[in-house]
Amino acid sequence: MRTTGTTGAIATTLEQLRGELPTRNHNARTVAALAANPGCARRGVLDAAGIEKTVLADRLGFPARYGRSPFAIGRGNVFEARVKADGGRELRRLLAETLGADPDGGELVDVDDESRGRPSREERVARTREALARAARGDGDACAILDHPLLPLDVAGQRAYLEPDAMACRVAGRLYVVEIKSFAIIDGSADPGKLASAARQAAVYVLALRRLARELGLDEDIVATDIVLVCAQDFSNRPVAAVLDVRRELATTRRRLARLSGVEELLGELPGGLTFDIDGDARGAAVARVPAAYVPDCLSACELALFCRDEARTCGTGGGTVGTLGTSVRGALGGIEDIGTALALADGTRAAEPGQEDVARLLRRAEALRREALGGVA
Repeated sequence: MRTTGTTGAIATTLEQLRGELPTRNHNARTVAALAANPGCARRGVLDAAGIEKTVLADRLGFPARYGRSPFAIGRGNVFEARVKADGGRELRRLLAETLGADPDGGELVDVDDESRGRPSREERVARTREALARAARGDGDACAILDHPLLPLDVAGQRAYLEPDAMACRVAGRLYVVEIKSFAIIDGSADPGKLASAARQAAVYVLALRRLARELGLDEDIVATDIVLVCAQDFSNRPVAAVLDVRRELATTRRRLARLSGVEELLGELPGGLTFDIDGDARGAAVARVPAAYVPDCLSACELALFCRDEARTCGTGGGTVGTLGTSVRGALGGIEDIGTALALADGTRAAEPGQEDVARLLRRAEALRREALGGVA
């Protein structure tokens, strides 16, 4: 499937792949998941086409178990509304405690204000840009908190629109991203997995905000790499805030997004006439034409993970691909992608190819230790 390199040709190709399948716009969760596995061409193509992967997974016979429950979504919305109630009074209090901001300064400005009609995405981006420019200039009437700003970010050649929960403007001359989560901080500690997920999402927002600041002619360092995380305190619904350093996550997100192949390059490797909008086994065969890079972490980040896992377990000469065993195992095996090949090198039934000598020696040693531990002959 070769493209001419024009925007129109790429759009036509993506529309052909998508067909009548439902679409979904990018958000911070999908961008973070895309960046987490940059070697997966399948994820890149599906996200570039904007395909709703939950629907596709269901039609493939592997319904997605990934995603937030309606109960968790509802609880999160209620908690966020409480934090922003009364013109953001509680949020201003939290910002005063964590950043030293003026609790009575400015106001809570809703970028998604519908009093003048439902704003388009571009209108919301324009409002966000205007508010950022005013805050950077230090205008006396600049907002202290920007509610639901909309930040553009180019991902794999496509424009994504990201919506942080809130953004504090003009706090000690810096701009801060605010992430509101309903999970609890108990005795000063939070669930490590949920905390890591929040940090990755916030890093995507910080990256988008820094790029927008640069477009406005500002120094991107005006955007702080510390974010304000607002969670529930202990077992109550009382909000509490903490400052979270996301420099590591920001560097990782920037590096992984930079490594993503452009959508034109990804499409150029596909067969002509390919579409995912077909029935029966042909749909699975079509999806399989796009290379995947499955690892167990995909189960918590991608709706197609169960389909890709089944595919990865059944391909190869025996046992599937080493990616099913995790990224650490795949890295330790140094480019050996097939479990059957690794087992054959371990028991000596297969000779090592050039470049595999060190890995083969380690595998044979591991096999000897295994036999010894099981009481066999080393």
